[in-house]
Amino acid sequence: MPVDSISLAVFRNLFTSVAEEMGETLQRTAFSPNIRERLDFSCAVFSGDGRMVAQAAHIPVHLGSMPASVMYAIETFVNSDVGLQQGDVVILNDPYRGGTHLPDVTMVSPVFAGGKIAFFVASRAHHADIGGMSPGSLPLSTELYQEGLIIPPIKLMLSGWYNEGVMALLTANSRAPQERIGDIEAQLASHRVGENRLRELIIKHGIETLSEHAEALIAYAQRMTKATIRAIPDGVYPFEDMLEGDGQRETPIPIRVRITIHDSQMVVDFTESAAQVIGNVNAVEAIVRSAVGYAIRLLSEDDIPMNHGNFEPIRIITAQGSLLNPQFPAAVAVGNTETSQRIVDVVLGALSTALPHKIPAASQGTMNNITVGGMIDGRQFVYYETIGGGHGAHPHGDGLSGRHSHMTNTLNTPIEALESAIPLRVVAYGLRDQSGGTGKFRGGDGIRRVYEFLSPATVTINSERRLRAPYGLMGGAVGRRGANTLIRNGKAKLLEGKTTFTAQIGDLLVIETPGGGGWGK
Repeated sequence: MPVDSISLAVFRNLFTSVAEEMGETLQRTAFSPNIRERLDFSCAVFSGDGRMVAQAAHIPVHLGSMPASVMYAIETFVNSDVGLQQGDVVILNDPYRGGTHLPDVTMVSPVFAGGKIAFFVASRAHHADIGGMSPGSLPLSTELYQEGLIIPPIKLMLSGWYNEGVMALLTANSRAPQERIGDIEAQLASHRVGENRLRELIIKHGIETLSEHAEALIAYAQRMTKATIRAIPDGVYPFEDMLEGDGQRETPIPIRVRITIHDSQMVVDFTESAAQVIGNVNAVEAIVRSAVGYAIRLLSEDDIPMNHGNFEPIRIITAQGSLLNPQFPAAVAVGNTETSQRIVDVVLGALSTALPHKIPAASQGTMNNITVGGMIDGRQFVYYETIGGGHGAHPHGDGLSGRHSHMTNTLNTPIEALESAIPLRVVAYGLRDQSGGTGKFRGGDGIRRVYEFLSPATVTINSERRLRAPYGLMGGAVGRRGANTLIRNGKAKLLEGKTTFTAQIGDLLVIETPGGGGWGK
């Protein structure tokens, strides 16, 4: 079949449907509320040499970084004497080998045609606990070893058979082993679906036709990305914003970018950003690449397919040993969630000079991570969620309220699912009125969510925009800062943005998320 515009659209949808059906399977079979309800997972299809061909519309921070994990799996097994066989599944989570943070567990499995690997399917899911120094595996850490079990590329399945030793190791290091088994089984089920669908496509259309269209899709995404960059005026555009602390102390941590546009090429230089820090906000290069790719894709007027071609015209520069390119074993637990959001803020902030009537004001700029863990009736419970906030206003209207933004694409956890999973009661949940920045167009409002603890628990919060508000643009006002408050025996205590504490029965935790910045006077 010759490649033309019609066949390209057909095969784009065919490849995408494989990833989407994998995602549906993973959601419906998962055990944890984080995966089943919040949809904290991503699925994608890769070529036989490890280039991403298609993805489902899942989580940007996962999908832009997942190719690095797939390449490490290929280097470990395909490009060695070990090899991969039909029915093998590789598992890994190491942030320094393409991962994001340890709770994000990636699986990679080959799809064979004619005795050779034709494609790979991959999934990444956030597991509610993978060990480490605090429940939920997002601690206020100072090194990677404190954050949980580090999984290098290793075979979880061997020719369709469980590697029982690996399963035993995974469950022994989690505070919720049965939940881990259920979520791992769900990921494996999604892979079986993906492999079967790709084999059906190979049988129906032939490997040559399928491979030609995969190559054409990558080339098309590259051309479209170049056209998007070409529409930006040539020039050099700097911007700076701050993180508020690393979990060890509250102190400004600058992220500085210098974007150079020349014709269809873009250089994104972060070398003036902060040095590597002691705490947990360091972000590995895969996260930086993911955040930059996402921000550039936002600029396109067309629906560009997300694959390997999107990243080809973009050169990203980071300094070794820096916040955005740390050296092992630097702590990275929330570089994935908080630092990725700030990277998007600075990239869009820089481009607002070049495209002042296209770029929105800053959204809430945080994922408001909350992990809760403890014991009840002789069993351990662990829970993780993120909370939405306000979107930045834009040149054509107000920002959305109470939504997740940018590098997270999850849902808010339904109260019923939360209360049925752990001894916690949600006593208030709604929009935080008037928290969006004012302007010609108003930023979206944040969320107010109040929890009552029904059992003692260890709580860890990793949040941002508690000290520095989301910026407005073109004269618009900043959004309202977020706040975390503990109420015990009727007395309120304002908590830092990143904190760990032991909750008592009857305590109330009030999370108020930031509003988006306003746009225009």
